[in-house]
Parts: sequence; C-alpha cells; structure tokens
Amino acid sequence: MDDNTSFSNSEVKDFVWKGMNAVYLYKAEIPDLANDRFNSNEEYNDYLNSFATPEALFESLKYLPESVDRFSRIVDNYFDLQNQQQGITLSNGIEFNFERIAPGSDELYCAITLVLNNSVASDLGLQRGQIFRAVDGIDINVNNAVALLSQNSYTLNFADYDDNDTPQIDDDTINLNGNSVTLSQEEYTENPVHIAQTITLEDNTKVGYLMYNQFNSSFNNALNNAFGDFQAEGIDELVLDLRYNGGGSVQTAAYLGSMVTGQFTGQVYSKLFYNENLQDNNEDFLFTNSIAGGGSINSLNLSKVYVLTTNLRTASASELVINSLSPYIDVVVIGENTVGKTQASITIYDSPNLAFEDVNPNHTYAMQPLVANSTNVNDELVPSSGLTPNIGLSETLNNLGTLGDVNEPLLAAAIAYIMGMGRVSYNTTSIDIDRSVKIQLNTNPFEQDMFLD
Repeated sequence: MDDNTSFSNSEVKDFVWKGMNAVYLYKAEIPDLANDRFNSNEEYNDYLNSFATPEALFESLKYLPESVDRFSRIVDNYFDLQNQQQGITLSNGIEFNFERIAPGSDELYCAITLVLNNSVASDLGLQRGQIFRAVDGIDINVNNAVALLSQNSYTLNFADYDDNDTPQIDDDTINLNGNSVTLSQEEYTENPVHIAQTITLEDNTKVGYLMYNQFNSSFNNALNNAFGDFQAEGIDELVLDLRYNGGGSVQTAAYLGSMVTGQFTGQVYSKLFYNENLQDNNEDFLFTNSIAGGGSINSLNLSKVYVLTTNLRTASASELVINSLSPYIDVVVIGENTVGKTQASITIYDSPNLAFEDVNPNHTYAMQPLVANSTNVNDELVPSSGLTPNIGLSETLNNLGTLGDVNEPLLAAAIAYIMGMGRVSYNTTSIDIDRSVKIQLNTNPFEQDMFLD
C-alpha cells in the first residue's frame, strides 16, 4: 500500500509540473517552470522528490500568491470539482457575513445574507437578516469561527440586535434570544437565477430585477427564460444583482451581456490572452443572438444597466460583465469595490492532452490554474483592486432588508437613481470599519473562478 501511494504521489507531482509548465498564465515569471530548467531526468526527479506532497509543489509554482495569483487551485478529487462547477455541492442553504460585537473585539456575530431556494435552510424557514452569535452553544470569535461553521452539521444560536434607539453604534448590543436551529449539509444543486421579477414604479416605469448567483452553463436556458419574461413584460430598466456572484463560465457571461443588449451582435464582447507559448489559443468572445444548442437569445436592447456589487463576493465573470459592457452601454455600479479578478482558469487532468479523456486511473487529482487574462474590447483589465462603484453603498448586517423588495438598501439606491433622484444620501451610521471582519468560509472554494467550458 505504501509503495502504491508513493508511486501515485510521484505521478501526481509529475502531472503538476508538466501541467503548469504547459498552460500556466504566469509561466514566464516562475524560473522553476522554464522549459530548460532541468538538465536530466535524474535532476527533474530529485526536484519533484524535494516536495513532500503534490500540493506543496503546486503552491511553490504560483506567482505572487498573496497578491496576483490568489485563485489557482489543486484538488485531490476532480469529481467534487466537476460537481461544484455545475452548481452541485454539499450545502445547508445559507450564506452569511461576520462583524465584530464591538470595535476591536475578537467576539463576532453573523447575519444570514442569503437563503438558497429549495434548500435545507429555506425548508426550515430561515430568512435573510437573521442574526446568530453562537454555534452549538459556543460564542463565535475570530479564532473559532472557521472550525464551528465548517462542520457538516451544527446548531445556530440566534440573537437580537438592539440599537438602543440611538444612531450611534457604540451602545448597540447583540444578545442571545434563546432560539436555535440545527442545519445539516445535503447534496444541493442551485439554480443561479435566484430572483427574476418586474417592479412597476409610481411613474409606471417597469424595472426588471435579476439576482443571479453563478455563471453556470447548465442553467443558460433558465437565464434566457428570465430575460424572455422581462422582454414580454416590456421592462424599461434592468437591475442586475451580482452581489453574491463569484463567477463561472466565460461563455455564459457573454450570453448574459448579449441578453442585456442585442444591438451589438457579432462585435467583440471580451478577449482572452494566454501565456507566450499558447498565443494560438487567444480568443475573442462575441455578442451573439443564440445559445449553442439552446435557441435564440432573448435580448432587451438596453443602453443602460444597473449592477449591484459587494467586496467579498462579486468576482471574475461578474466583473467581466461590467468591464465588457462598459465600452458599449452605460453601466451604473452600486455597492462596493469588487474582488478584482481578471484571470480565467481551466480544469486540467493527468492525461496526454490534459483533458478529461484517457485520464490516469491511478489518482483523481486535477488542477484549476489561471491560464488566461480577460479584457474588454478596449484591452482594459479589471484592476486587481476591483472595480469602483459609481454609488458606494455597503450592506449593513443589522439592516439587510429583503432581497427584491424596493426598500432593500442597494435596490432602493438603484431605483432612486432610475427615478432621477441621483446619489441619494443614506443613513450609514451603522457602518464601522473597526467592526468589519473578513472571514470567508461558507462559500464554494471555487466560487471566485472564471473558467472556460
């Protein structure tokens, strides 16, 4: 058994180096990936054996992993990866954000930001905005949050937020209220079209509102059908809610841009540029009037779109949509700076052509390395610092509102802009940078991928 494991690890390490050498976007920046790095097979094998695990080798080959390549990944079970890319995961149906109990405190509370449709959480009646500050009876803090909330099953202990009827936050309290619920993960397939509805304003302006949570090619027709409904209802404006959309298929992103517009068919939507050894793979994605194998696209022919964003979750293909539409139409971004991911990845396997055919049966490792950079038609990248909103507005955990409701703060800001009220002043006294904390553990680890089908 040990000999077989050792043999398998050697094969995996060989796959890691050769795969990264072949396709990695930043190959030129990594001396160990140079084609002439090794003078002999013995030197090559000694190099591979100097790493304890395939993962250690992979991490050593990433370019500036803290700032540039934050996204390339290796997995030891490609079946899980394939499921995740199709929206099939183990999930209890909630997403949430953290905030400190008080400025500078290590104690945390959480607010549910999203309850997935037809999930364990929705069946239990959980709702966006519910607050909890303990799990399994243990108060949450910066040190135990990951362990407590990464379990397959846990009990949320709910709390009430009390602002003590003052606008200041230094006297706010979050107290346990005795209510709790136990959640367990189940296999779940998310339809990324979370909400699609038409809102009629006082002046009879019809606003389409779409909350879209992943660029999943398996649901291209569901997305197109939502635009078909908008088309039939004669909407005048569109609010595209991408605040929890970390990306997905580049081609689906091109379809979405074509649904928003329709007047640019055949023109360049976005471009992909590969490393210097793969320039023949460079590709333009075009505005189109049809989905491959799925019929005609339902286009709205809009000249303006409103996009809602957040800093932790709006990434990659979501940013591509904003960046790629901006040269053609007016894109009004409302929310926070986006994540700042401009690169696309592809899944590669241990096979002669790195595709999922004739794959090595001795292991189930696969890699999802960055392989290309995405720009818009004007060759503009999404900055690594993210895209800056036209109207800056953060979600506040004690006032999240109901998604799709005209009073939900981000949607309300879009509606105010549509109604000609411009940059309305909002009460943001509950936002305090000293209380914010970034812990991202309840999302799909591949959520911020932009990948090629």
